[in-house]
Amino acid sequence: MPHLSIRIDFDDEGRLGPGKVALLERIAQEGSISAAGRSMNMSYKRAWELVADINRSFTEPLVAAQTGGKTGGGAVLTPRGEELVRHYRAIERKALSATASHLKALQAISRNNRRK
Repeated sequence: MPHLSIRIDFDDEGRLGPGKVALLERIAQEGSISAAGRSMNMSYKRAWELVADINRSFTEPLVAAQTGGKTGGGAVLTPRGEELVRHYRAIERKALSATASHLKALQAISRNNRRK
């Protein structure tokens, strides 16, 4: 079945898509940018670059890093980061609902249609 992915472009201020949102969700779950990156088979450097890009794209940080100490640092989503994830997922649900019949129609005429 074809799937739909949503990417939102903010003029020259960056973009937001499924990968960045998944990274935000993993940061919320893991409590760490590096652990979130590892869980997505992403390098530490790449995860930190994406978080920096995300934070630059909005008026408030979406991820707050906590400096290390004896037990190491961590990261959390800010309230604005949690809000962004909720809005993105709501947009995604509505778009998928609105396009379901069209996606089925595309599947029916695609070369990958394996119905017998």
